[in-house]
Amino acid sequence: MVYHFHSAPGPDDDGPDPKDAMREMLGPGAVDQQSRQAISTCWMMLPVKGRTPEAVAREIRRLVDRALTNLADDAGAFGFGAEGPPPPT
Repeated sequence: MVYHFHSAPGPDDDGPDPKDAMREMLGPGAVDQQSRQAISTCWMMLPVKGRTPEAVAREIRRLVDRALTNLADDAGAFGFGAEGPPPPT
């Protein structure tokens, strides 16, 4: 799925707050849809002889684990995460 973002008025203008619009667009429904699309794509990409629900689950878990590891690595490298942004230098 591809998302396209347009410039939108800010909270002080006559339009909706762009953060609220983005939060709604990328909310739980979008996450659910993208997850299901990833599962479907994984199913189609597996060799026919190895195409089982267990094999799909194994590959999806592998991909998610790798993405979460990358997120943790990026948080450390770029200084973002639960502790907030790094102090100004």
